[in-house]
Amino acid sequence: MARVLVVDDDPDLLTLVELQLRHHGHQVATANGGEQALAYVETNGRPDVAVLDVAMPGMNGFELLETLRRRPATADLPAVFLSARVSPRDIDKGRSLDALYLTKPYVMHALLEAIDKLVAEGMPAAAGG
Repeated sequence: MARVLVVDDDPDLLTLVELQLRHHGHQVATANGGEQALAYVETNGRPDVAVLDVAMPGMNGFELLETLRRRPATADLPAVFLSARVSPRDIDKGRSLDALYLTKPYVMHALLEAIDKLVAEGMPAAAGG
């Protein structure tokens, strides 16, 4: 299936998402923040899909995706924001970065569908959400 990088500062949620994605056949790497995610990509290369929290200390998910999109190897990295931030402003910001936007608490089926869609397209989500 897909190589998925999951980035979230909540260790319990990170573990839960990792276990669920692995159960559905995905290869999963995790990072507890933006800097660790950048280091992972630098060392291991571009994942097929990134699942990013928005609200994290230091570098937030928007900043992380913007940083990744400025790099040639990850300029077109498909991404899904998985966030408790549900304001229209946050959702619009995520979609403006050509990412899908799902809210917490999340439904695993919706996350799996989002990952499958992005992998099938092989590119960022054109219209988001």
